[in-house]
Amino acid sequence: MVEVLVPATVGGTSQVKKSMGSYRHVRVAGGGRAVVSQAGGILLVETARKTGLDQAISAALAPWCKSRAPHDPGKILLDVALAVALGGDCLADVGMLRAEQAVFGTVASDPTVSRLIDVLASAGPKALAAIRTARAHVREHVWKLAGQAGPDVGGQVIVDIDGVLVLAHSTTWQPATAVVYFGARPGTGPAAAVCCGYLRIFTGRVTAEQWTGQHAHISGAVLDQAEAERLGTDIFGPLLAAPAQQAGPP
Repeated sequence: MVEVLVPATVGGTSQVKKSMGSYRHVRVAGGGRAVVSQAGGILLVETARKTGLDQAISAALAPWCKSRAPHDPGKILLDVALAVALGGDCLADVGMLRAEQAVFGTVASDPTVSRLIDVLASAGPKALAAIRTARAHVREHVWKLAGQAGPDVGGQVIVDIDGVLVLAHSTTWQPATAVVYFGARPGTGPAAAVCCGYLRIFTGRVTAEQWTGQHAHISGAVLDQAEAERLGTDIFGPLLAAPAQQAGPP
């Protein structure tokens, strides 16, 4: 059992000063008083806090923060990432963080989370570039601090993808009416350059067709779930399976 020491209040005043950033400073101990679920997420929270990732993402998404909005877009996006890391598979799973406010701070409501994702999706490449730039700056900072222990020593970073786990994952569509828009720019090249920027998931065919009507300059089609899974396997399946085939049987 893991217990987390969280700020206790006396007379309505917190005994621990709130730290800068999206998440408060908590620590894990074996003799604390407040037992919480999802305590494993504390490692991720502390990583985001100490590396400055929370502040960097918040600054990057500041253009999408409405005046007097009670929730920071950067915090909302990081909460979604935390929920996924803790086993969530949909936006509503941020509820597991909301249940432990003393650890994860104030968590936006499900409608607020959905609205932000819609706004960022509408912004498209601009929002994605802002997030990637913030993440790259934090990564560069952390790797410099690591010195000779950094993963980029020698000018090369090796990423090993376990294709067996990816291919064995069972797919659950939420909602059940979801469809996928698959598009591609003219020409040939790696999938990341040709089609990955033109993949969209919609809650239904009507919404997808409305979007395609607004983006007539993109060539593509709306696929049902079975078609999307077959196409995804055809494009990415061999790539993901390659490491497993090369490694041979365990």
